[in-house]
Amino acid sequence: MSRSEELHAEAARFIPGGVNSPVRAFRAVGGAPRFITRATGCHMYDADGNAYIDYICGYGPLILGHSHPAIIEAVERALRDGTCFGAPTQRETQLAQAIVERVPSIEQVRMVNSGTEAVMSAIRLARAATKRERIIKFAGCYHGHADYLLVQAGSGASTLGTPDSPGVTAGSARDTLSARYNDLDQVADLFAAHTDEIAAVIVEPVAGNMGVVPPADGFLQGLRDLTQENGALLIFDEVMTGFRVHRGGAQALYNVTPDLTVLGKIIGGGLPVGAYGGPARLMQQIAPAGPVYQAGTLSGNPLAMAAGLATLNALDDDAYRTLEQTAATLESGLRDALARAKVPAAIQRVGSMLSVFFADAPVQSYDDAKAANHPRFAAFFNAMLEHGVHLPPSGYEAWFVSLAHDDTAIAETVSAAVRSL
Repeated sequence: MSRSEELHAEAARFIPGGVNSPVRAFRAVGGAPRFITRATGCHMYDADGNAYIDYICGYGPLILGHSHPAIIEAVERALRDGTCFGAPTQRETQLAQAIVERVPSIEQVRMVNSGTEAVMSAIRLARAATKRERIIKFAGCYHGHADYLLVQAGSGASTLGTPDSPGVTAGSARDTLSARYNDLDQVADLFAAHTDEIAAVIVEPVAGNMGVVPPADGFLQGLRDLTQENGALLIFDEVMTGFRVHRGGAQALYNVTPDLTVLGKIIGGGLPVGAYGGPARLMQQIAPAGPVYQAGTLSGNPLAMAAGLATLNALDDDAYRTLEQTAATLESGLRDALARAKVPAAIQRVGSMLSVFFADAPVQSYDDAKAANHPRFAAFFNAMLEHGVHLPPSGYEAWFVSLAHDDTAIAETVSAAVRSL
């Protein structure tokens, strides 16, 4: 038994499933998760001493790579000043200003502790601003584990959502409507069926939680038009895409401006963080400026603020050019490897996010993602792991490229793919 297997068995005695987030489990690919002891650059090292080229990157935040010197220095400096004050710090303002300067739709931003918390707060604000209760989400888009967001699609476009997890009540799911990603007609039908009832549409502008699924041409602008026509707000969940696919997020990349934006991942530089922002006319409704209540003891934690600010400061135009070139090289190499092996697959990439679907056609929705050959992905995942490349352990997850992935790492990844197919 490997040391990772021993550690997983020990963890399972005290932690449900032996992991503190289901995505870390290897249920979709088999075996025990690797227990990581340290990481630097683009490499992780497990408890058995194995090294892996890492494409999890903390599920997105580590765009500079692991243990980046600028982040280590910033966190160490903040740590010496204190870990938590229950009072404002200048770092909160500095990170907020950096976000406002970069994201087109945001004039003010509120820091929280997780993406789930940020989404909950943004939806509460949307409901208060519109005086409506229902929201539209998309099957396959994950926005955290709030009860009313853990719903599955109904049998038709106008069917109310039903609970997708034990413990979620029908009442919690009642006000959540679900549509197919990239299907504007379904969204229009929902608005027609629930006139003056829908507070907001929330969407990942580039889906990352069913694998990387780009928006179809006109999809995001169509959502913008439909929400404006029907008096609803448009919320972009840019927890993954914010500062990763573009300096200004997916909204800058696709030139579509939402009413509210949810952020996370990169703005914490690897530490727990979340945020939501928008125009001042909406954000001024949040307590203490307005009546919409939201609070958090650790919101704006000085360590997370320091790490996030160091990360954003390092992401200049040259950094994004490098990320694009690196990710494009990886995509091209994987395409060649798949073609040589005559394995049908769809490689889908936006910026430094990509996925490999073992499918005969491009994936445009959750239904398409579910139809992909997931046992084939599991075999590929385990072969890549044996060859020293650690992918996210599910065919429904995005791969993330960092600035630490150099030419050697990309070449080794492509070589591993050739041997794994």
